[in-house]
Amino acid sequence: MKLATFRQPDSDPDTPGATFAAVVTSVHPEDPEVAVRVVAIPDCRDVGELLTAEPAEQREMVEAALRGAQEDHDLLLDASRLVYDTLIPFPTKVIAVGLNYRDHIRETGQEKPEHPTLFAKFAQSLTGALDPIEIPEEDHRVDYEGELCVVIGEPGRRIAVEDAHEHIAGYAVANDVSMRGFQGRTSEWLQGKVWEASTPVGPWLVTPDELPRDARITTRVNGEQRQSAKLQDVVFSPEELVAYASQMVTLNPGDLILTGTPAGVAVARKDADGRRPWLTAGDVVEVEITGLGRQRNELA
Repeated sequence: MKLATFRQPDSDPDTPGATFAAVVTSVHPEDPEVAVRVVAIPDCRDVGELLTAEPAEQREMVEAALRGAQEDHDLLLDASRLVYDTLIPFPTKVIAVGLNYRDHIRETGQEKPEHPTLFAKFAQSLTGALDPIEIPEEDHRVDYEGELCVVIGEPGRRIAVEDAHEHIAGYAVANDVSMRGFQGRTSEWLQGKVWEASTPVGPWLVTPDELPRDARITTRVNGEQRQSAKLQDVVFSPEELVAYASQMVTLNPGDLILTGTPAGVAVARKDADGRRPWLTAGDVVEVEITGLGRQRNELA
């Protein structure tokens, strides 16, 4: 199952009721990372709100929406006429992981970590899968980091690794856009990672049963491939990250865990003149994960 948060193109996202959760009913036959038809879930403003309901209630809400669309085809909405909003706008926690992909560890010259390298982000740093991302006037060293995002469904504390899958509602595409100038000012990363509306998550939450075992993550800048890796090429699996983070704090429905980025980020690249390919205004960044959809964000 694929779930998304949408808004109507001309609506004010800050107006109550302007956004709504929906279930994706069909994707493009020639490009399965693009949704074609969706059905709104009545009385549900976003996917995060849906996840706060009891599992049985969630299923009934989705099934009722699908039954309604079978009876009234006008309830089948054209996804191309809608705007993807922030998938989960108000998580209680956004946890990110550094140095998790083996190739990224090698390109940074770091040692394989014994424990996950965690840092926090804020809900205000999240944005929609197709929204523009602003290059801040304070820092021009803007970098892309395509990532797999874990979305928590069932709450839990001190979750065992073997039980972690029961607490995962699904997965989504993410881009941990980083302001490297600020990030490099100190040994703490937070200040380069929490800029407002800089971290797209989505377009969809995809339930674990629909994540292909051989899924790949790919990042392109202006059509040029910059990152490509198998999701399995990590030091710590999603289940291990869920278990580790839950030792410290209760994980709640809608909480997000960004699981790290593969090799190919701008900070690790240099051209013949020693310049790094930081993102600039007009650049288009696409992050795609097999079966989870594709983001497309233009830098402004």
